[in-house]
Amino acid sequence: MRQSSRVAAFALALAVASPVLPVFVPPAYARPAPDSFADLAAKLLPGVVNISSSQTVQAHNDHPGGGFGGGGQGPEVPSFPPGSPFEQFFKDFMNRQHGGNQPQAPARRMQSLGSGFVIDPSGIVVTNNHVIEGADEITVRLQDGTELKATLVGRDDRADIAVLKVNSDKPLAFVPFGDSDHSRVGDWVLAIGNPFGLGGSVTAGIVSARGRDIGQGPYDDFLQTDAAINRGNSGGPLFNMDGEVIGMNTAIYSPSGGSIGIGFSIPSNLVKNVVEQLRDYGRARRGWLGVRIQQVSPEIAESFGLKDPSGALVAGVEDNGPAAKAQLKNGDIILKFNGQDVKEMKNLPRIVAETTIGKSVPVTIWRDGKEQTISAVVGELPDDTKKAAAVTAPDKPAAPKVVELSGLGLKLGALTSETRDKFQIGKDQKGVVITDVTSGTPAADRGLKAGDVIVEVQQEEVANPTDVQDKVERVRKSSRQTVLMLVQTSDGLRYVPLPLKDDAGRKPG
Repeated sequence: MRQSSRVAAFALALAVASPVLPVFVPPAYARPAPDSFADLAAKLLPGVVNISSSQTVQAHNDHPGGGFGGGGQGPEVPSFPPGSPFEQFFKDFMNRQHGGNQPQAPARRMQSLGSGFVIDPSGIVVTNNHVIEGADEITVRLQDGTELKATLVGRDDRADIAVLKVNSDKPLAFVPFGDSDHSRVGDWVLAIGNPFGLGGSVTAGIVSARGRDIGQGPYDDFLQTDAAINRGNSGGPLFNMDGEVIGMNTAIYSPSGGSIGIGFSIPSNLVKNVVEQLRDYGRARRGWLGVRIQQVSPEIAESFGLKDPSGALVAGVEDNGPAAKAQLKNGDIILKFNGQDVKEMKNLPRIVAETTIGKSVPVTIWRDGKEQTISAVVGELPDDTKKAAAVTAPDKPAAPKVVELSGLGLKLGALTSETRDKFQIGKDQKGVVITDVTSGTPAADRGLKAGDVIVEVQQEEVANPTDVQDKVERVRKSSRQTVLMLVQTSDGLRYVPLPLKDDAGRKPG
């Protein structure tokens, strides 16, 4: 019996044995691995370069101007009472060892090695910023051994990308960018670079994962690969099987410093975007919205009546920024930006940064229990982003009453001159101050502490402890599981969901 007949018979037997027809999933087959990567490697190697950079470092004598006690960086010397015979002994010893009156040590040259790739036959080379950072001399070495001096076109430390220019008397071999968005987990890839300064080396593997955040910065969106990447591979290209660059090899995870099969590459779509900016302007120009955001947890989603915990919760709006002009406000949840889903908070900065500056884009938000779409004109990210201004409530008479929210573990007080002095709260801050937090309660578990100020409850401003109490009780009676508070802490504004319990300690419903 042929294989297809056996599969059909097996499916029919299952259908007869079960009153509910099972969902039949046909088997998946992987495409065969290449017999060899040799032809592809031979085509790509000429476009990959080795990069050496050097900088001058001024050396310092251990004990300038007389040795002991000179304030240098030499060995630490024991301390003895002034006038002690041991004090003079060690002074004489250290002066003999380190040359008390020797001239200033000469400057030294420090070198670092990395990789890069040519993207234009005129001599445009791309690499990691950390490969050339601080260098006063950069040399690019081609596969045929030719060495060319390089000049810096531009660099971006946030994305760790740099663009170099070399001059050659003939067009250089180059490699094209591919579309990293089309690369899939499990696809074959080649990594080419200069590990440990050995010269052009080729390794093969697959795309192990996508969208990795390794804590390098706000734009982390790394491809992970098990193609061997070692020191010196930084700045080198990651290729797909069509010979296109889909990533720039940048980092590895390794306890030993050598490859253990966990390497990270910046996706080519991000590299290409930054490279264009650096070539056109000499710096990276990024889109900017002007909001402080936080992750939407299941409790926060429930508080807003949102079915799924996705999107980016706006916790602060920059004065006169693009978001403020688009009338975005605290408590809005951004679900889509320029047609792209914002599944998690960390997606939004990257999506905004890659959007054309000055472009008017649709922003889908969750507000007042339903989806709405507004338009925002993307600004340019300032060099020094201002701190988001705290959203404050209008002036209202504050009652000096202390209220205890026993189910939440909070004691609240009015913002008076005494409480402002006690907790060092600014005179312009509005809201209700937390005077005490009971340990082991929901408030303590969420990191609230005395001196924090509650600005809003369920997106409604509060001016005195009774306001907070009334709004919490209203939420409790509506059978919601959590109450959402906007709190000004020492780290800034943030939304804090607090689980509600009835008087018997049970959750409602």
